[in-house]
Amino acid sequence: MKSTLKLTLGLTSAMFASTAVSNVAQAEDLTLCWAAWDPANALVELSKDFTKETDIGMKFEFVPWTNYADRFLNELNSKGKLCDLIIGDSQWIGGSAENGHYVKLNDFFDKEKISMDDFVPATVVGYSEWPKNSPNYWALPAMGDVVGWTYRKDWFSKPELQKEFKEKYGWDLAAPTTFDQLKQIAEFFQKREIDGKTVYGASIYTERGSEGITMGAMDVLYSFGFKYENPDKPYEMDGFVNSEKSVKGLEFYKALYDCCTPPGASNSYMGEGVDAFKSGQVAMHMNFAFTWPGLQKDENVGGDKIGYFANPKGPDGDQFAQLGGQGISVVSYSDKQEAALKYIKWFANKDVQAKWWSLGGFSCLNAVVKDPGFPASQPYAQTFLDSMAIVKDFWAEPSYAPLLQASQKRFHDYVVAGQGSAKDALDGLVKDWTEVFQDDGKM
Repeated sequence: MKSTLKLTLGLTSAMFASTAVSNVAQAEDLTLCWAAWDPANALVELSKDFTKETDIGMKFEFVPWTNYADRFLNELNSKGKLCDLIIGDSQWIGGSAENGHYVKLNDFFDKEKISMDDFVPATVVGYSEWPKNSPNYWALPAMGDVVGWTYRKDWFSKPELQKEFKEKYGWDLAAPTTFDQLKQIAEFFQKREIDGKTVYGASIYTERGSEGITMGAMDVLYSFGFKYENPDKPYEMDGFVNSEKSVKGLEFYKALYDCCTPPGASNSYMGEGVDAFKSGQVAMHMNFAFTWPGLQKDENVGGDKIGYFANPKGPDGDQFAQLGGQGISVVSYSDKQEAALKYIKWFANKDVQAKWWSLGGFSCLNAVVKDPGFPASQPYAQTFLDSMAIVKDFWAEPSYAPLLQASQKRFHDYVVAGQGSAKDALDGLVKDWTEVFQDDGKM
């Protein structure tokens, strides 16, 4: 999930305008709409093979993340014809299906023998299905993504720090497997001097304006036992959203923010987190997996200096992580749906998906990620697999925007601004979300 957010990763190669693979415009040129970031550049390179195979030219409309949702949701709502294909946010599936923006792909998948069983199950539910957990498909899983962690493996391996840590906490300094361990590590590094520089424990999500603090807080709350609703009664949230376990999870997130984040971390999301890690400010760094290829290549913090770990376990052993990523859909207002479907068929091919991974995209195809050689293909590949196996996602309801706005305010007011208690924040969230679903006629 990435909707309207501030992404300032210094990705100098990101394209912020329309780009064409072929130099000569053709009648069958397709326009694919997505966000402007490194995976989009990889897709441009990949799509050259599609043009070679089909003679169908590809154009791209890439918009910065800060304007991504506004730009393309307005395009869809106005029934515009700019986008033939769109890689839309996972949260758009419900609204885009119910409002007729996307072409339903079931018949096409059946005809072309494209099976959703061939894709990582969580990505099918998260990126393709509406209603959730039903065999109704509106997208092909395109870009797998999940919140995980990077850490300074070179700092963790310093003998003097290992000795001091073991004496203080009684266990070996290593990538944490529980949130208690993560907090101990963050406290250990907070305001410590390493190589003549003051460093801090962890960079976490606190951003208020779009979705940042929700993605970060939920990444913790899931493993503490938070549930969106009663499993036996949809939209019954009281006692689940604001359960005792949920309260403890939100209290933990605030405690981590208060004890162990760097100065000026009150409005931090993906870009700020990358900056904090690349500048050597923090020992650990919460972020979406799409940032890992760039960090791995970084001369200062990458290579042997960086390590990766999946979101840790909560107090009762539960372990979940916040799903990111998107699916690719055919826009129902396009006059080139037949050609767009050819692109979907091509993109689903195993060889194409393998190349997609090699170029820096994150494939969702089982044949790629379950290949025996996959874990060794990149230093972060195993962590990506481990993380995608434990994902949960935010509401994918058509009214996800007001649902998200409510959690942003409630979480930021408590975690960053220190207003009220965790119980107050979650009780308020139940109230807010109940009003949204009542307005929708679902309660």
